[in-house]
Amino acid sequence: MAEVNVAASPKSQGPANAAQPAGKTVIEQGVVAKIVGIAAREVDGVHALGGGAARVVGAIRDALNSTDLAQGVSVEVGEKQVAADVTIVADYPVSLQKIADGVRAAVSRAIVELVGLEVAEVNVTINDVHIPSDDDDQAEEARVQ
Repeated sequence: MAEVNVAASPKSQGPANAAQPAGKTVIEQGVVAKIVGIAAREVDGVHALGGGAARVVGAIRDALNSTDLAQGVSVEVGEKQVAADVTIVADYPVSLQKIADGVRAAVSRAIVELVGLEVAEVNVTINDVHIPSDDDDQAEEARVQ
C-alpha cells in the first residue's frame, strides 16, 4: 500500500482556491495493479494478459462478466516508487520488442500520471504468441461438438 502525503502548496492558494488541507492518500496495491493491467491491455499487439492458468480463469470470469483487470500483473508499491511485472500474450506477427517497449511506456505513463509515483521498473514477460488461425480452429471445434 502506498501512502502519499499531501500538503497545501503555494500554487493552490490562489484567490479562486482555498488552501487545501493536509492529509494522507493511501493507494492500495490492487488499485495500482488494475491501472497497470488496463494500460497494458491498451497497447497494440497485446492479445491478453496472464499465463495459461490465469487465462483459463480469466475466460470463466469473462463469461460471467467479471473480468479481472489485474490478471497477469504483479506490483510492489513503495512510498515513492512502483515496480511492476506484466505477463502478456502477444499477437502474431508483431515485433515482440516493440510490444514490450510499448507496454513499458504505457504502464510507466499510467503510474506517473494516475498514481503519482515514480516507476522503479516494469518487467514484461511474453509467455505466448496468439495466432489468429487459433481462433478459427477453436470456433470450428466448438461447432463440431
